[in-house]
Amino acid sequence: MKTEERSDSSRPADEPAAGAGRAGHRPDLVAAGVGALLVAVACGVGWVWQSADGRLQAQWPPLLASWHPHAGPGTPAALTVAAVVVVYGPALADRLPWRRLLLTAWATALAWIFSLALIEGWYRGVARRLTTKHEYLRVIDRFDDIPAALRGFTDHIVVGPPGNWPAHVAGHPPGATLTFVWLDRIGLGGGAWAGVFCIVLGASGVAAVLIAVRALAGERLARRAAPFLALAPFAVWTGTSADGYFAAVAAWSIALLAVAATRRSLLAACASGLLFGWTCYLSYGLPLIALPLATVLLITRTTRPVLPFLTAALTVPLAFTLTGFAWWEAYPLLVERYYQGAGGVRPYAYWVWGNLAAATLAVGLATAAGLRRTLTGTPSAALRALHPRRPAPTGEAALTLLVLSALLALLAADLSGMSKAETERIWQPFYFWLLPATALLPVRGRRGWLGAQAGVALLVNHLVWTGW
Repeated sequence: MKTEERSDSSRPADEPAAGAGRAGHRPDLVAAGVGALLVAVACGVGWVWQSADGRLQAQWPPLLASWHPHAGPGTPAALTVAAVVVVYGPALADRLPWRRLLLTAWATALAWIFSLALIEGWYRGVARRLTTKHEYLRVIDRFDDIPAALRGFTDHIVVGPPGNWPAHVAGHPPGATLTFVWLDRIGLGGGAWAGVFCIVLGASGVAAVLIAVRALAGERLARRAAPFLALAPFAVWTGTSADGYFAAVAAWSIALLAVAATRRSLLAACASGLLFGWTCYLSYGLPLIALPLATVLLITRTTRPVLPFLTAALTVPLAFTLTGFAWWEAYPLLVERYYQGAGGVRPYAYWVWGNLAAATLAVGLATAAGLRRTLTGTPSAALRALHPRRPAPTGEAALTLLVLSALLALLAADLSGMSKAETERIWQPFYFWLLPATALLPVRGRRGWLGAQAGVALLVNHLVWTGW
């Protein structure tokens, strides 16, 4: 079957994107400055609030971190990766054959994440992270009988009954914990294997986003976004946290649906559905990924993948429910557990905007500038393109819709009150889809913006202990 072509890769690689010079560089710098100001205000207000009564439950708000300037074994590698991407990344992204670009972007992201993690050293930066008292590996031995553990899972969510789960186990559906149980079963037990698994899978999300952007908005924009995705500041929290793994699973679900919608692939639609079903059992907040998934269908104006997608997606909740775990019964208990802990202490009045400051650090100032172009340049044109009598949106209009859907999902998570702090880590599944906004930045300034992205990650990782 012939592949439906949505790429505009026939344009020269060095040709500016439509609107690339929109209003010049100054508004982009202003947007980045506003992002930096938001972070500064959140730090200042947060420090005063935390010093007064400790209610923020974060030593260095808006991040869950503590002030501790340091360097480590990964410092030279991180500086080298950043320099190479800044100097050579844009040109390589323009010229490499597509499949080689995907592999290169994945490998670069992998090197970036590992080098940042190793600033803390192998033990503290990778091997120990998923073995602390709040983490999944603490309960592996309680899953010797998996069906029995699932049947009794909800009995241990709230604090009070004997044997309540550690915070991260209680705070997620059992799919998250089962991942590490299965790794242990196949001989990859322990914190080191768990950390490597999360880093390798987390880095693969870069390739997934590139595939989706190419399918929906064209190869030119995907290539422009590639260096920014590979050098994402939130890599600081991808290595090592399970949320990097969650983000990659969600990203591949969206990418495969984009492939299914543009290439009429039944296999891709089924795989996308399975991954979305699994995503919902990795984190209670990730059903919000349905917003970017629905946007894929809006952009491509097709319902062909819907039936196989839903059929495959429903097999996951069916399997869990038949085994004894009911998602809808567990979620209210999670809310109770959340307010028994830090969620009941942390003030919404700070975190509802402090979260956005943490998000700014996670996605970087270049993304803030790209979002400025997304929000001021093409939203109305993108929405008009959804009219059934108009051609399907492509290029910047399609990219705008995809980015806006992720931004909407992030804002919904923020307003819910169930994400107060730690969003630099928790919101990685949404951050992946904000970074493509950098493709709208002018070609001539890409190296400077990449340097700014790398600088944010390096400063954060060297100035504070992040805790993840």
